[in-house]
Amino acid sequence: MAKKGNRVQVILECTEHKTSGMPGTSRYVTQKNKKNTPERIELKKYNPILKKVTVHKEIK
Repeated sequence: MAKKGNRVQVILECTEHKTSGMPGTSRYVTQKNKKNTPERIELKKYNPILKKVTVHKEIK
C-alpha cells in the first residue's frame, strides 16, 4: 500500500524571464510539504536562457 502524505509536486517558474521579452520559459519541478509550507514558495534557481540565477516562484 502506498504512503499517504503531505508532500505535493509543485512547478517553479522564473519571474524575470516574463519581463525580459525573450522566448521560452525556465521551469523546475520539485516537491514541498503542504503542512509545513502552505504558502507558495520562492527559490533562487539557474535560468539557462538568461544564463544567471533568478527567483523562481511556485505556479498552480
